[in-house]
Amino acid sequence: MRIARFSHNDAIKYGIVDDAELVVLEGDPMLAGFDTTGERISIRDVALLTPVIPRSKVVCVGRNYRDHAAEFGNDVPKEPLLFFKPNTSVIGPGDAIVRPPQSADTQWEGELAVVVGRIAKNVKAADAHSVVFGYTVANDVTARDLQAADGQWARAKGMDTFCPIGPAIETDFDVAAGEVITRLNGEEKQRGSFRDMIFDIPAIIEYVSAAFTLLPGDIILTGTPAGVGPFAAGDVVEVEVPGIGILRNPVRDAG
Repeated sequence: MRIARFSHNDAIKYGIVDDAELVVLEGDPMLAGFDTTGERISIRDVALLTPVIPRSKVVCVGRNYRDHAAEFGNDVPKEPLLFFKPNTSVIGPGDAIVRPPQSADTQWEGELAVVVGRIAKNVKAADAHSVVFGYTVANDVTARDLQAADGQWARAKGMDTFCPIGPAIETDFDVAAGEVITRLNGEEKQRGSFRDMIFDIPAIIEYVSAAFTLLPGDIILTGTPAGVGPFAAGDVVEVEVPGIGILRNPVRDAG
């Protein structure tokens, strides 16, 4: 089941994607379930929004693909390498990624995102599926020059607009068969299989939930494969996970 969050006639609603239509839900499905109102709306008539606003945090896994670690000359982590993005960095499909004046080198990182569906603490890998509401697409936008200069990643990865998410949440997704593809202005730049993750999603959830209590709506970004690179104002970045959708964001400079 694919769930979208959208704006229609000045109201924010949730719906089940059914081909070119949205079957409108009574409310946020994480809180209200999947009861429908009986209303159907054409996707062409709505503005898609980020499918979830993290209740508390976006937890990210760095260097979770060997080829990505290698392209920067980094060692492969022995344990998941974690960092945060604030929920103020989250934007939706079609929203502009804003290049800040502090950085001259902003880059894309296409990723699969896990949407947490219930309160989770000390979850074992074998039970990880029970806390997953679904999966969506993310772009871990990074100011690469600030990442190198700061020695830690809070500013480089946490600025406003640096976490595009969308276009929808797929509740029934075969991660093992999936891949992520990133395009810049229609040209493919990045393609990686989720089978190549160093730490798979159950292992990540076990590791993360041992450190932090996860809340419904929290998001876990699972890392990016090789092929990251810079973009500029006027560009359009697309991240696709077949079976979930295409997350498309234009780029502009601040000011």
